[in-house]
Amino acid sequence: MIPAADPSVVIVTARPDPTPLARIFSPAFPTLVLRNTEAARDALGRQAADLVMIEDAADLDGIGLVGELRRLPHLAQTSLMVLASGDPAATRRRALEAGATDVVLPPLDGLDLQIRARNLIALARAQGVAAQADGLAREMQRVSVESARREREIIQRLMLAAEFRDDQAGDHLTRVAGCVIAIADGLGLPEEEANDIALASTMHDIGKIGVADAILRKPGPLTEEERAEMMQHAMRGYRMLSDSPSRLLRLAAEIALTHHERWDGTGYPRGLKGEAIPLPGRITAVADVFDALISARVYKPGWPLDRARRFLEEQAGSHFDPACVQAFLSRWDDVVALVEDHPANRAA
Repeated sequence: MIPAADPSVVIVTARPDPTPLARIFSPAFPTLVLRNTEAARDALGRQAADLVMIEDAADLDGIGLVGELRRLPHLAQTSLMVLASGDPAATRRRALEAGATDVVLPPLDGLDLQIRARNLIALARAQGVAAQADGLAREMQRVSVESARREREIIQRLMLAAEFRDDQAGDHLTRVAGCVIAIADGLGLPEEEANDIALASTMHDIGKIGVADAILRKPGPLTEEERAEMMQHAMRGYRMLSDSPSRLLRLAAEIALTHHERWDGTGYPRGLKGEAIPLPGRITAVADVFDALISARVYKPGWPLDRARRFLEEQAGSHFDPACVQAFLSRWDDVVALVEDHPANRAA
């Protein structure tokens, strides 16, 4: 739809006196009369209209002008009406093939033209609204894609923050995410949901940023006070992420808070039990403990894969959700391949 100051109807005609034709429309619609194709190209190349009526005559190639105008992006929704001449059937076919919206055959009837014009203008305006809606939908999609890209960038930068605290963190996070994918697949979760949980799981220990190196890298057993301080990382990670507008960061907050809860209710920080523990936390618990077992730490060497597998089997139903352990074991070949591609350091 064009601004009110612009014409709703543009008439392109070579008639010596176009006044009678213009009077059919001018009482109801702002009307502009152009006397040749050059004037039409100049005027319509710079502005839109709801309806362009083009007279096809010996000295005015109306159908050729239709093809030119239809290729202009700002006239994509404009209704183009052709006043036919010559062989009516041939003119109609050629006009419609060129992109005309309607073809009027002689003799002309003023009332019929008014009705047609009103309908075509309504059609053009409706198409314009639809085009605006499509454009808005495309813009919203673009914004959504950009927002998702920025979410993932934020998560990757937070992963780097964790990696700076621990030289092995990068490989650990890669393996944990891969194990999460394996468990989620074994549970039959949709691929998109599995990928989201895997990405969010890479921030499960982000709260350790607030733990002193003397505790985080202590080679021997922790004191009760040090253990209590270490356990605070779950709540700290949750507080760092939970008030984010990002859905993925809120999911990461949930995982940070719950990945140390245990199926039997003896975990921390809230002592949740069974299915009261959110599924992403239960999945990450299995993946995180498995990788911690096979990886060397300052206080222990890494375990062989089979020993870590037996531990998970033994702890299913007490430490871990049995369904998550079973899902993990059902994808054991994938897990072994993951560890081979991203090997854990086995020597303390």
